[in-house]
Amino acid sequence: MESQLLSRATSFAGGIPTLRKLHRDTTTTTNHVAFVHTRPIAEGANLIWGRQLRPSLLLDTPHLVSPKRETIRPTFAAASSSPAGGSDSAGEAKVAPVGFFEKYPALVTGFFFFMWYFLNVIFNILNKKIYNYFPYPYFVSVIHLLVGVVYCLISWAVGLPKRAPIDSTLLKLLIPVAFCHALGHVTSNVSFAAVAVSFTHTIKALEPFFNAAASQFILGQSIPITLWLSLAPVVLGVSMASLTELSFNWTGFISAMISNISFTYRSIYSKKAMTDMDSTNVYAYISIIALLFCIPPAVIVEGPQLLKFGFNDAIAKVGLTKFISDLFWVGMFYHLYNQLATNTLERVAPLTHAVGNVLKRVFVIGFSIIVFGNKISTQTGIGTSIAIAGVALYSYIKAKMEEEKRRTKVA
Repeated sequence: MESQLLSRATSFAGGIPTLRKLHRDTTTTTNHVAFVHTRPIAEGANLIWGRQLRPSLLLDTPHLVSPKRETIRPTFAAASSSPAGGSDSAGEAKVAPVGFFEKYPALVTGFFFFMWYFLNVIFNILNKKIYNYFPYPYFVSVIHLLVGVVYCLISWAVGLPKRAPIDSTLLKLLIPVAFCHALGHVTSNVSFAAVAVSFTHTIKALEPFFNAAASQFILGQSIPITLWLSLAPVVLGVSMASLTELSFNWTGFISAMISNISFTYRSIYSKKAMTDMDSTNVYAYISIIALLFCIPPAVIVEGPQLLKFGFNDAIAKVGLTKFISDLFWVGMFYHLYNQLATNTLERVAPLTHAVGNVLKRVFVIGFSIIVFGNKISTQTGIGTSIAIAGVALYSYIKAKMEEEKRRTKVA
């Protein structure tokens, strides 16, 4: 290599003295290479193997200079770069260690999905078991939020995460969101207590329909005909399932529908309350405000009954320890699965999260039927399947449209 460079330089610049060849030190070891007559390579200098070249040689010799000018530097063994032999060579780059989350992102994301599904299924099963011996959904709704709020306060106290400050302006924006969250949560639990878990989730599959209607008629946003057509199977499937549902009653049905409307308005107000605060802190503040909204109706509607015989009946059936334990864990599972859903959304694209949310509902319906042994008619099963398929189609089309909008804005 060295001789080729010298020969080319000589042929293209006849008047230039022949460059002296470098001599290798015969006394070097196998892992240490030294050069004779080399000088330190200065920054920006025109050097080849430590020799200064005239500017005319660099300008007139295309074979020596590539389009991207590079300085050729000798490489020294790291083991013998210093007298002590313990330090790294100057030209050796240090590579930062790669953590587990960066090394296996797909595995971590899969774990988030698994925990989201697992916690949601456990919550729905334990929640329904509580209602079988303690049918007070207003009070249980308060417990759900209370446990989550205590969890958030403890997390703030230890700095995981650090509490974000809130001002009066943000508080005013979050109050409508928290109210809709509280109303939707309570009415969902009223439905869970009144009918089978599978039927409540089938009714709640109509939530995309209410979202589209609110966007079209309240926010004034144009909804493409393809989205409306994708919602037709959802409406048809829910109607088929409702007509032959063995556990059907109007309290459960109407409560689930009110829950859909409440969560729709929660989405609308959430868009108006967009903030730079992280999702964990936002959800904590919403939970605190929602808890304040849930306490009065629980006291008014169920307070007298709870004091007379509600608590006593539950303790007589399962015991004080199990009763308190069930209430604590159902609240913890409720908070954690909602937090995991938010964390999962931050790790994946909206399309992936939308499909995952549909699959989550399938898991909940399937496991609830297996655990509680709920008997469903053939028409109910077909209707539920059609409704879930319609939600999947709607979620896919909507997520695709959102991705195209983002790409258009970036372009």
